[in-house]
Amino acid sequence: MRKQYHFRKVENDTYIWDVDNLVAFTQHFKVKEIPLSDIQELEEAYWYPDTHPTTQNILEHMQLIQQADFTYPIILCSQGRLMDGMHRVGKAKILGKDTISAVQFEIDPQADFINVDENDLIYDD
Repeated sequence: MRKQYHFRKVENDTYIWDVDNLVAFTQHFKVKEIPLSDIQELEEAYWYPDTHPTTQNILEHMQLIQQADFTYPIILCSQGRLMDGMHRVGKAKILGKDTISAVQFEIDPQADFINVDENDLIYDD
């Protein structure tokens, strides 16, 4: 899996979670099926909240959607917001699925970083 981070604005701060840590934390959580219609991020500018994507950006996400692996459940925060798995959600939607496997935090873990510039995070290949 490629290195990823989950970003969330909390008031004036940007909280950042290392997705590898989220996966490790949820490894033994109970997996449940949730309706795709419950995933609010499908109606939001999830990947491009502050910019307009280029065609190349969209094509890159299309490739990631095609490669998405349903073996891994998506990860939701305690409020039901997506923390990991948007490419799997996109693939499920394209395939006409009504539900997707998910795990959900009861109490959100502490962010790994707060207000760190995205370009200062480590992205290994």
